[in-house]
Amino acid sequence: MEIQWIFTDADVARVRAFMHEHGENRLVSYRVQRNIERRPTAIAPEDFWYCLVACLLTTQQRSGPDSAVMKFLRIDPFPLGLDACRGCDDVAGLATKALANAGGIRRGPTIAEEIRKNLEWMEDKWWPELEDKLRPLLTADDALAEREIARWIDSQFYGFGPKQSRNLLQMLGLTRYEIPLDSRVAKRLNEFGFPLQISAGALGDEHMYEFMMDGVQALCRRCDIYPCVFDAAMFASFDGDGWRDLPMVW
Repeated sequence: MEIQWIFTDADVARVRAFMHEHGENRLVSYRVQRNIERRPTAIAPEDFWYCLVACLLTTQQRSGPDSAVMKFLRIDPFPLGLDACRGCDDVAGLATKALANAGGIRRGPTIAEEIRKNLEWMEDKWWPELEDKLRPLLTADDALAEREIARWIDSQFYGFGPKQSRNLLQMLGLTRYEIPLDSRVAKRLNEFGFPLQISAGALGDEHMYEFMMDGVQALCRRCDIYPCVFDAAMFASFDGDGWRDLPMVW
C-alpha cells in the first residue's frame, strides 16, 4: 500500500501568500542565512551543548521572544554553559539553582537531571561519536541523512523526542528538511487545510511524526520552499516582530 500526498493549486497559493506575508520577518531572514546561505563548517562543543540545553528548556513551556526561557538563554555568560557544567561537581544542583533563580521556568528539577545525565554520558564517550554523526550534515543537502541523524539523537539523548531532535539540528544550522513539529505548527497546518488533522499528542510517536513530516516536506516541495524557512514563517506568524534579537537557538 502507498499513500500519496497531493496538494492543489489552491493549497500552493495559500502557502505562498502566507510566505509573502511573513517572508521579511527577521526570524525568517535569520533562518535563511543560518540554514541555507551560511551553513556552519564545524560545530563547537560549547555551541552544541548550549543548543542541547535550550531544547530541554523549551520542552512543554513557552519559548516566545519575551518568555522566561528565552530571557534565561540570553544571559551572558550563560549559567549552564559547557565550561560551567564541566567545572562543577554537582551539575544537577547547579542547574536546579540557576533555573530557580531565573524564575518562571517549569520542570526545573527534571531538566536539571536531564542536563546532568547528558553531560555525564557525553563526557564518557559521546563527543567523538557525535562529531562523526554531525559531519555529513555540514555539507549534505539530503533529507534522508537529516532524518537518520535526528533518529539517532532521539534515541541517545535524555529528555529528547522526535520534535527536539529536529529542533537541536535546526538550531545548529545543520538541517533544511527535518523541522520541529509542535502545537503551533500543527495549528497553522490545520488552518491551511492539511489533509490530516495534527495533534500535539500524536507527534510524540516517532512513526506518526515522520509520516506527518513526509507530508510537510511534500507540501514544501510543491511550493518550492525549504521546510526550515516555512517553519520560521509559521513561528513568525505568532510572534510578529517580537524577535528584537535572535540568540543562537533560533
